[in-house]
Amino acid sequence: MSLDSLEELVSFCKRRGFVYQSASIYGGLQGVYDFGPLGVELKKNIKDAWWKSMVYMRDDIEGVDAALLTQKHVLKNSGHEDTFSDPMTDCKVCKKRFRTDHLESDKCPSCGATELTESREFNLMLKTNVGPVVDEDAFAYLRPETAQGIFTNFKNVLDSASPKIPFGIAQIGKAFRNEITPKNFIFRVREFEQMELEFFVEPGTDDTWHEYWVENRLKWWEDQGVPRSSLVLEHQTADDLAHYSKATVDILYHFPHGLEELEGVANRTDYDLGSHSKEQQDLHLSATVKTNEESCAKLIVQPQNNDPKKYVPFVIEPSAGVERAFLAILSEAYTKENLADGKSRVVLKLKPHLAPIKVAVTPLAKNKPELVNLAKEVVQKLRQSISGRVALEAGGNIGKMYRKNDEIGTPVCITIDFESIESDVQTVTLRDRDTMEQTRIPVSELPQTIAKMLS
Repeated sequence: MSLDSLEELVSFCKRRGFVYQSASIYGGLQGVYDFGPLGVELKKNIKDAWWKSMVYMRDDIEGVDAALLTQKHVLKNSGHEDTFSDPMTDCKVCKKRFRTDHLESDKCPSCGATELTESREFNLMLKTNVGPVVDEDAFAYLRPETAQGIFTNFKNVLDSASPKIPFGIAQIGKAFRNEITPKNFIFRVREFEQMELEFFVEPGTDDTWHEYWVENRLKWWEDQGVPRSSLVLEHQTADDLAHYSKATVDILYHFPHGLEELEGVANRTDYDLGSHSKEQQDLHLSATVKTNEESCAKLIVQPQNNDPKKYVPFVIEPSAGVERAFLAILSEAYTKENLADGKSRVVLKLKPHLAPIKVAVTPLAKNKPELVNLAKEVVQKLRQSISGRVALEAGGNIGKMYRKNDEIGTPVCITIDFESIESDVQTVTLRDRDTMEQTRIPVSELPQTIAKMLS
């Protein structure tokens, strides 16, 4: 059995230290969440898995970390100032605001009144003042996406790393959107992290590369424990496409609250580099690209075959939210099992590389110094050989320790008992999270055995 509801997952996340409501002691801040001791580990492991697949396992992708504060001209020329908005309507009775496209009827979802204002566009970007003088020109935006920092650094990366087309630039970082109605826990929030790749290709090869990256991303989600059977591909229609997109495929997931977007893979054409380039008029780029008087950069490349005709690359963009990945992976892993003894357990069947705690070590009796000391020695030995957290449990009730670590997704538990210190060869008991099978091995074999179990 899996989750019964989103509320069950929200309760679990708070109880076990995955996610908290931000500023909860003051009543909270809507659409903003904090990640607890286990949540920050799972979140980091998701980002590490993405970065490894995108950057470390490839020769054609470089990484950047651009600033959160974004100069206003960047988002003017990218089209965000004019188009980055959602339709909004107000209830004239209760005064609450809603996204028009999220209303299921012409009634207020809060009070049921039918007196609603006409729909109008609401820009989602957050402004902040820059410098000591507050005026209409001294401001910047908190970036609404990480992509523009990649595009404005395209020439810097091209000049410093000398990559050849096709190549990509990857980035993981915070983004901010002033959502009208944040909802569904961490699915739609005002502050979030994105994992974005901008993959630059020669015009004419973009359709093939678009298909390639859709398949690549499906495989990655499978590797994180989200099977294809839980995913749906949706090709956006012309009416739904963003202003920069030639084609977009949304990867949808059956979240606890319904089928919604997990990741988007867009063909952004030459729109972005063209928008930030002084050269777009001379190179006869697509008609959607507008003149940029503030930029003098030449965001162009020369073909490798000595063809004198330069061009602005097309861009394929796989873009996923860390919080949505977190929610999908947690939902997929959350499992309720009935055991042979008539009892039940909750087990978080995370892939080992994503588990917040890799190994838990516990002495059978916490009041026996010889057991506790050996447990500490084992922990230190494993911390030197394992990438990730190795936890020392307080000891005591071994059954409760197993159930707790099942629930938080710890792949392996190690018990130090009296046999561990009484035998000629120090041995410990290993317990597998998923099968609950227990085996006894010498302490000297722990590093290689644990490494095999975690792989």
